[in-house]
Amino acid sequence: MAPGHTVEVRVPPDGAVQAVEGPRHTRGTPPNVVQTDPVTWLELVTGALTWDDAVATGRLTASGERSDLSGLLPLQAARRR
Repeated sequence: MAPGHTVEVRVPPDGAVQAVEGPRHTRGTPPNVVQTDPVTWLELVTGALTWDDAVATGRLTASGERSDLSGLLPLQAARRR
């Protein structure tokens, strides 16, 4: 995705990763959090689902000023060519 430590992307129970360039976060609850389920995450990264639709339907929650990852999705390797 995008290297960095500013946004925590949570896809329970499969994992969590800190991504996106910006100030590093090391303690407590991160100020920028994205959380969704595995199916929704896979649909987002492949382009089968848009960020706006995932948020509007409650399949994804995003908090914090840097948590909108819509500009990074779908992932380049998954985009239709």
